[in-house]
Amino acid sequence: MCSKKLFFALLCGLASSVWAADACSFDIKSTDVMTWTNMAGKPIPVITVPASCANFTINMQHIGKMPKTAMGHNVVVVKSSDIKGVIKDGMRYGISKDYLKPNDKRVVAASKMIGGGEKTSVKIPVAKIKDGEYLFFCSFLGHDRKMRGKLEVK
Repeated sequence: MCSKKLFFALLCGLASSVWAADACSFDIKSTDVMTWTNMAGKPIPVITVPASCANFTINMQHIGKMPKTAMGHNVVVVKSSDIKGVIKDGMRYGISKDYLKPNDKRVVAASKMIGGGEKTSVKIPVAKIKDGEYLFFCSFLGHDRKMRGKLEVK
């Protein structure tokens, strides 16, 4: 009987650690038609980040077929007041720099640019997004208008 209780306690402990890890990440899909959806295929206007997470990871899978030079996607996190400047400055750097100015201090976090069939992740230090309004977007030229959402910490 004691071994059954111990087994159950260990099982619950493992399950809770798995659930805790999932709470600090979010999975999205991107397509060849400039869209982001959650894994259930629904649009993502807001991602809620638990305040209890030290880091929050956005995992992206590009389910399209086009190469990154034609329909690349990434995930970039910035303060909402900085997005226009980050996009404008990034345009000069092109696909080889993921349409981002190198070492741009306004960029909180950014994944690499990927093409169809690829995956990437971006780890966001939650302490950096606790105060103020933050957005996530794709920095590929012109994609930010359709591929943008809000990050909120709760």
